[in-house]
Amino acid sequence: MGRLGELEPVPRRSTVEIVSDELRSAIMYGALEPGAQLGEAELAARLGISRGPLREAMQRLVQEGLLLSEPHRGLFVISMDEGDVEDVYLTRLAIERSACRLIMQRNRGEAVARLTEALEALIDAARERDRVAMSDADQAFHEVLVSSSGSPRLERMAHTLLVETRMCLNALQDKYPEPAELVEEHRRLVDAIGDGEEERLLQLIEEHMTDSIQRLRTS
Repeated sequence: MGRLGELEPVPRRSTVEIVSDELRSAIMYGALEPGAQLGEAELAARLGISRGPLREAMQRLVQEGLLLSEPHRGLFVISMDEGDVEDVYLTRLAIERSACRLIMQRNRGEAVARLTEALEALIDAARERDRVAMSDADQAFHEVLVSSSGSPRLERMAHTLLVETRMCLNALQDKYPEPAELVEEHRRLVDAIGDGEEERLLQLIEEHMTDSIQRLRTS
């Protein structure tokens, strides 16, 4: 190890890590649709890589639960049925309720400042009525909420649901509330934290998740 403050080479990301991120993003935004079969030759050609790192990257996504390996058939992007969607949102509810409790016990002021900035991004997207940008800003708001709890384990748990949550949001775009209503839902969360109203905050976060489940059920 060098002396304190001495600059050292920055570790380079491996090809496998980069390819994993590319595939994860393609699944997240629907470029690789639910149920799609992944062909090694085609993907390797599109990504400009050999099949070795591609196979390793795909196996990582199998372990993450984003790809399904079917014997004698190959690899497929997961499809999410109603039960999967409900499970994602109920798991998110458990994580975010815990995050909300910790926020109320710790630095509410910092949380409000960070969430207000995230809310502004959602307002900008809603003003443009850009559904994809609204989904991105919606997800980013909730990532900030969990991060503001100060719990790296809650943050890590939330991160594992990142792609599946975004897949749910893709499905929700046609069922989203009106932009002004979506903004107001999130503004109420920030206000409850700022006002120190823990029970109201927990009620709002539960309503937010259960309403999303209900909208997806009727999609």
